[in-house]
Amino acid sequence: MRVLMTTFGSRGDVEPIAGLAAELRARGAEAVVCAPPDEEFRQRLDGLGVELVPMGEPVRPQLSGDRPPSTADAPRRAAGLVESQFAAVMRAGADCDAVIGTGLPPAGAALAAERLGVRYVCAAFVPGVIPSPLVRPLARPGRPYPADETDNLVLWDIDAANIRDLYGPALNAHRAALGLDPVEDVRGYILTDRPWLATDPVLGPWPEAPGYAAVQTGAWFVPDERPLPEDLEAFLDAGDPPVYVGFGSMPWKNGREAAEAAVAAVRAQGRRLVVSRGWADLGATGGDCFAVGESNHRKLFARMAAVVHHGGAGTTHKAAAAGAPQVVVPQIADQPYWAGRVAALGIGAGHDGPVPTFDAMTAALETALAPETKARAVEVAGRMRTDGAARTAELLIEGRAA
Repeated sequence: MRVLMTTFGSRGDVEPIAGLAAELRARGAEAVVCAPPDEEFRQRLDGLGVELVPMGEPVRPQLSGDRPPSTADAPRRAAGLVESQFAAVMRAGADCDAVIGTGLPPAGAALAAERLGVRYVCAAFVPGVIPSPLVRPLARPGRPYPADETDNLVLWDIDAANIRDLYGPALNAHRAALGLDPVEDVRGYILTDRPWLATDPVLGPWPEAPGYAAVQTGAWFVPDERPLPEDLEAFLDAGDPPVYVGFGSMPWKNGREAAEAAVAAVRAQGRRLVVSRGWADLGATGGDCFAVGESNHRKLFARMAAVVHHGGAGTTHKAAAAGAPQVVVPQIADQPYWAGRVAALGIGAGHDGPVPTFDAMTAALETALAPETKARAVEVAGRMRTDGAARTAELLIEGRAA
């Protein structure tokens, strides 16, 4: 069996499909990934024996430039994604048995799979992109949600219109060129009537509602048995558990300012630090701090007193699975949802907004570092599933949940 997966975005968008690809290979199937040709992504997939088919331009320079992507850019970027994704999947998917579209709405992947006559699945990494009366949709570029609207289905109607306006013109232009009828319900076409939700049922549950279906697979993790570097182990062994501060692929101003506030607040409480450089190239000096690059997060987080981060789905899942209390300072997209879940579960604190003050970060750290928060984090970790990639690979290989 050969499975093609596609995504567009940062490392957090590539990492889960790398986990599924590794699981498929372990079961004797082939896997190929269509994603931006960033060298970081290529190296990660090469290390797993997974082919990367370049799709569009590298994404890190786009996010790390002087002007981060804005909502005004959204229609142009959506059209470009449809074009590049359709071309990449058509190029790589002819001999595949299934196409999995993830990340930003994979309209190009859905169209290519239809054209190739290949099974297509849309997988989401947060509940707020799958319609349900019990779930509030994530915000998108386009018409904003009315501040006083409490009916989720009204909000989902706005979401459908925003997706149609963003992706519909390019999708239907391609369909016309192929002699296909236009699609009116663009969101429904992309998601299908049975999308997959790759989140943990405890951390990111799918609330069942009549007529609103999703297949919750569990989160997709890359198997990782790498030891921590010897110098990092020596630092960890030299004192009390430190606090991790990292903002992943968030390279712009807010992420850097949030990290600076976190570092200052951690030091004010007399705690040591592990700072992840990430795309913002964060750092801190002094004997109380250790700067890390690529590392085994599950193993590292298990050694932390708390984990301060941006709220990416992967980081939130890994910290929760490690039983580490969290402080989430959300920057964009789905990150406010994960901040809310961490707070609701009692496994840490979620900040309201991308740049905390020193006082706000201090209060959040006090919550995360409380003994009862640690106890709750350990309890929740014991209920989480870590076999999401294995369960998803079974669905694909056995042809179930189509």
